[in-house]
Formats: sequence, C-alpha cells, structure tokens
Amino acid sequence: MEAQRTIVHLDLDCFFVAVVRQMNPTLQRRPVLVGGSGERAVVAACSYETRPYGIHSGMSLKLARRLCPEAVVVHGDYELFARKSDEVAQIIRAHTPVCEQSSIDEFYLDLTGMDRYWGCCRWALELWQKVKKESGLPCSYGLSVNKTVAKVATDVAKPDSHLEVERGTERAFLAPLSIRQLPMVGEKTYHLLRRMGVERIGTLQLMPVDLLEKVLGRNGRLLWQKANGRDDTPVIPATPRHSLSAEETLDADTIDADLLHGRLVALTEGLLYDLRRQGRRTGCVTVKIRYSNMDTHTMQRRLPCTCSDHEVLPVVRALFDRLYQRRLRVRLVGVRFSQLTAASQQLSLFAEGLRTQRLYEALDRLRDRFGSRSIGRAAGFTTAPADS
Repeated sequence: MEAQRTIVHLDLDCFFVAVVRQMNPTLQRRPVLVGGSGERAVVAACSYETRPYGIHSGMSLKLARRLCPEAVVVHGDYELFARKSDEVAQIIRAHTPVCEQSSIDEFYLDLTGMDRYWGCCRWALELWQKVKKESGLPCSYGLSVNKTVAKVATDVAKPDSHLEVERGTERAFLAPLSIRQLPMVGEKTYHLLRRMGVERIGTLQLMPVDLLEKVLGRNGRLLWQKANGRDDTPVIPATPRHSLSAEETLDADTIDADLLHGRLVALTEGLLYDLRRQGRRTGCVTVKIRYSNMDTHTMQRRLPCTCSDHEVLPVVRALFDRLYQRRLRVRLVGVRFSQLTAASQQLSLFAEGLRTQRLYEALDRLRDRFGSRSIGRAAGFTTAPADS
C-alpha cells in the first residue's frame, strides 16, 4: 500500500526585503521597496509596511513612490539574493530526503514515510527554526497532504509562522478562503470567476466540473481538483541547469555601442562568476539584442569549454559587433551560456597560466565578500547612455 504523502511548503517571507534589511538593519520596520532604476522600473518586492497603500510586486515603481512617498527604495543586488537563496537551500537539503526549489524563495519538501522515524510536524518545526537561526531570514511553512494545500497553508500562516492542515480536513480548510489564494488563479481567471459570482473556494468545490471545463478549458478540471484539495503533483528534486543567462532592459533605448557593450561585459562577468562558483564551464556563448521596435536577434558561437573572462569576453565582443549592424535604438541586451560541463579538474596551468588562475580566485574572493559587482572591468560600470 502506497504511503500517504506529507508535504511541506516553505516560503521565505518578503525575501528581497528581508535580505536588504539584513545588510542594512536601519531599514527594519520602515516601508521598503526593492526595484530597478529608470522609467521602466517595477517593484520587485515590497515590505509589509507598504501593503496598506495598495502597493504590490510588479507595480510601476514610479506609481508605488507616489502612493507611499516615505518608502525607502533599494536597488536589488540579485547576485546577493541568489547567494542567500543558495544558503537556505543548502540548509534544507542537508536535512530533507526530497526537496524541490520552485523559485528563489520557495521550497517543497516531501516527508512521506518519516513519521515512522520522526514526527513530521516536529521535524518541520525544527527545520523552520534552524533555517531562521542559521540564515537570519524570516520564513513561514504549511504542512499538508499535497503541494496545493501546503502552499495555501503557508500563505494563511504568514508572516513568520506555520500551519498544519490535518489529513482529511483539506476541503474544509480551503472552503472559506478567497479564490485569489488558490494556485492557478491569476488576474484574468479571478475576474472571470468573479463575473460568474464565485468569490470563495467553497463555491468552486460545489460547481459542476463540466461547467468549469467549458469556461476555462482543460485547466477548469485541474482548478476544480485543486479547490477540492486534490493534487498528485510530485515533489521533484532539482536537476543541474543546462544553461545560464542574464539580460538587462536599459533605462532608455540607445544607439550608444560603448554603453551596450559595457552592459554585456557586466552581464558576462556576473555569469562567469556564477559558473566558477558552481564548478562549471561553458562551451557555447549567445548574445541577444532587442531593438526598440521589439525585434529580437541572437547570435552564438561555440568555444573550448572555459569559465575564464579573458577567453569569453572577446567572443561576446565579436558576436555583438556582428549582431549590431542596424544602428537602431536598443532596448535590451543579454548573454547566455549553454553546453555547460562540470570542471572536474583544475584549470590547466599551461592553458590559463598560474598567475591568471590566482587572479580569478582573488577577484572571486572579493566578490564573495563585497558583492558580485564590487569589482570588474571599467567597461562594465558604464551606466549613462551618450545618446538616449
């Protein structure tokens, strides 16, 4: 007989805000917005203190600042966020039989069968306390029989708390909650259901599944199953990524080739730093350009597997020079590494040179300590377009 599942969903509360507050404790209990810069910037994360003003993630940063003028705006260090996420992931994976990281700040844990050795509730509570203590970050978790109910339980428990939905009570737990709290219900689906008079999950539970399929297509049946607390989706451990990429939407469209190349240098240096931290190399480099009219073009080149700046940056420059021929204003640039392999041995001292290898190690130690953009080539720090 198959064991009844026990699933935990753990979420790092206001993750981006929590990380910047950890770096700058003076921001505690103050309204904080994390986002980019320029006219197109959006709110990547907002503290709980900003919620009463109607601010939410994805909102225009310009609008958010009008709604809450006293908010402190912090430009996100996404490399720092990734490192903190990895730190939490290592804590969890060291103590969990099966772990799936579904986003930078969310984890699903499958504890099925652990009750015979250690109570699942006690185990989850102790892991929660361990994550908070060792990372210094607030988090919440929900425990139930499947991923859907566990995730909803986490949302109900927030902030910085936990909730168990006992086996057999899933439908009763979900019924009084807003349909907004059900995974799969985005803005479009929410407004469609509200026009049908559906406000609570309990109403969805009682609706004919055929009607939901007629209105929402195949997703209708899946939504009905989730509303009734049914979800057989397994917790899937992460597999190594087959590519790494980074891109940047410019503050203003530009024809400044030096600026564009500078942004590509910065993106490439960041990706190479990530490769070295992971002990991997790339065998193919792709450069991407998106023009102001949204036309997007890419070009790639294979190269001997490497993680060295001095081998990859000339390739990026050559691809950019071949790609950017139209002299139209550019909106976005990006870099992608593919054909990734594990660096199973140290770099050849004949190919790289002992001094060069030691240089990269020293630079990476500085980045580990002060942030990925604390040091780099001067071209990568170009920020203002000469012609915007």
